Amino acid sequence: MNPQPATATEPADPGMEPPAPACVMSFNATDPSGATGTAGDVATIAAMGAHALPVVTSIVMRDTADTFDHHPIDPDVVAEQARTILEDVTVAGWKVGFLGSADGVSAVAEVLSDYTDLPLVSYMPSLSWLEEDQLQPYLDAFRELILPATEVLVGNHKTLQDFLLPDWDNERPPSARELAVAAGEHGTRYVLVTGIMLPAKAAPKMGARPAGKAGANDATATGAGESYIDNVLASPQGALTGEKFERFDAGFTGAGDTLSAALAALLAAGSELQAAVGEALSFLDQSLDAGFRPGMGNIVPDRFFWALPGPEDGEAEGEGGDFGGGGPTGPEGFDDGKATKGAPRRVH
Repeated sequence: MNPQPATATEPADPGMEPPAPACVMSFNATDPSGATGTAGDVATIAAMGAHALPVVTSIVMRDTADTFDHHPIDPDVVAEQARTILEDVTVAGWKVGFLGSADGVSAVAEVLSDYTDLPLVSYMPSLSWLEEDQLQPYLDAFRELILPATEVLVGNHKTLQDFLLPDWDNERPPSARELAVAAGEHGTRYVLVTGIMLPAKAAPKMGARPAGKAGANDATATGAGESYIDNVLASPQGALTGEKFERFDAGFTGAGDTLSAALAALLAAGSELQAAVGEALSFLDQSLDAGFRPGMGNIVPDRFFWALPGPEDGEAEGEGGDFGGGGPTGPEGFDDGKATKGAPRRVH
């Protein structure tokens, strides 16, 4: 009888390498504040246990409060960045953020067209700071070239309304389903709409912890009589899942990039869509709840809230039960009740 040879998956194999995490390519602008763009994507994707492959599309001039200007990267350089690493690394998912210019959109779409079987999460930020002669060509190109390849389009309610339904003239705002119908006309399968205003009488969803800010747009303040906001995943057939959170008077920068990058990482790792949305929203909630103000502007999400040290330097290992041994409780799927201080940061 011939013995079966050892395989690379058997723990006894001394030469075994640990499996690589899911790799997510992020197309986004640089942000020197570290709150949005490639910096935010890298931190979020790493916190979700995946590996980021950041492709720079634009150099943005901004601080933690405002965006002042940007310099798009040459489209050929954008494509070359992506093609170079794609020849070496197997990608499991995509995140698209701000692509710099209409030509940049075209370059990224050409790359994506060769990998149509991988999940794409696209984030539409508020681009009100762009000049009109730059904004309209960019939005038109995004609709035509990126939306057909997108599995989930993420954005703030008002931003998505302006993008998908610019001629909306109804007194009431469009529902998440109506936004999904509009996105679906361009080929997008789902929309994750954040920041939907709810009246004060609407209670948070059972089991959901109120968030410091659970929206994907930056620097939003509480309005009179509006105590809660909703975040809804919808298809053209209707709403599928979501979470309601209490709104606070606070300004945040980087929420949308955090949510969309977290979702991209979870889908790349093989999570089912509705479960991934729930976990991504929980991760955003807790990142914002633990957020910090590095400068004079807005609060920045703390994507590594779960890895914070315990409140006491002398706390014994194993106490606390949360990632970081007493820091904020990790998002759904992160806190298994066994994590200890000094636990590794790969959480999937």
